[in-house]
Amino acid sequence: MAYFTKQEARSHAKRVTASFESYSRKLESIVESQQYESKFDVFLSHSIKDAELVLGVVKILEEMGYKVYVDWIEDKQLSRSFVTPETANILRWRMKQSSYLIYLATDNASSSKWMPWELGYFDGLRAGKVAILPLVESSLSQFKGQEYLGIYPALDKENIKRFLSYSEF
Repeated sequence: MAYFTKQEARSHAKRVTASFESYSRKLESIVESQQYESKFDVFLSHSIKDAELVLGVVKILEEMGYKVYVDWIEDKQLSRSFVTPETANILRWRMKQSSYLIYLATDNASSSKWMPWELGYFDGLRAGKVAILPLVESSLSQFKGQEYLGIYPALDKENIKRFLSYSEF
């Protein structure tokens, strides 16, 4: 399998950030056009610590023709320092608006408190519509994530579009 690399994600991020704008600001402008969209192809479950990588993955997915939901950009009112039950309700609503969940597997993912919850909730909501997108150091790297991730397909360059295009993978 040829997984996407962190460097590929960073390269895509740099293609969109020709100015001195921050990665998070640039990502915000990319998805700003989706502000009033009620449907998303992909709910991107990720660690906030991976803003640059998230930008690159969003760009990769958009170039494939998909609309991507990123919580801290789309719903700016969500506070990461003061999480309320309303936060979970908004995320549930956004997951219901999304066709697929892609879990962005990075080194930071294992320390996220939200990502396992999003993964489990979405799996219960739309079984078979969840996949892991590993970002590895080199194209020859193997992916070894947390044990529970093994029940979901790991997407690589060859099968990502097929997964997002068909109801059965």
